[in-house]
Amino acid sequence: MSRILVLLLTALLALSACAPSLPSQPQIGPDGKPLPKVYPIRSRDTSTIQYRMLDSVNSLRSAAGRSPVALNAQLNAAAATHSRDMSVQNRPWHFGSDGSSPIDRIRRVGYTGNLVGENISETYETELETLAAWMDEPSTRKVVLSPNARDLGFSWLQENNGKIWWTMVMGG
Repeated sequence: MSRILVLLLTALLALSACAPSLPSQPQIGPDGKPLPKVYPIRSRDTSTIQYRMLDSVNSLRSAAGRSPVALNAQLNAAAATHSRDMSVQNRPWHFGSDGSSPIDRIRRVGYTGNLVGENISETYETELETLAAWMDEPSTRKVVLSPNARDLGFSWLQENNGKIWWTMVMGG
């Protein structure tokens, strides 16, 4: 009898694991608004995310009749430096804590082309949601679709709380 009971309980547990889960309610912050959903990024995701951004940018550029851009390691380094620095400063802006500009940062990494523009963001959103937000804003859309752009640098820093500091640098 006890073997049957054990088998029955095991079967019930197995079936309960197959049951669809109820949709979770979003957590609400002290301001009454839903808390952001964390988009966890692992270090091994770097090239996947950079190439997904590159492909998305080039699709948008193609649709706008622009030539494609190439991922550039020097601009990636400049973008990574600025993402870290924005996190340290705890504010999204185009100047480094040492007063550096985007032009200064691309020169420091040895990029010899011209700066076309820099897009930045402080968010919990994915890279593609961030790109969509940049495309909705005329000034950042202009950077993404610039006919002068030939190279793309893209990087980020994710804090322990999940906040992501995104930086895109376009050069030509």
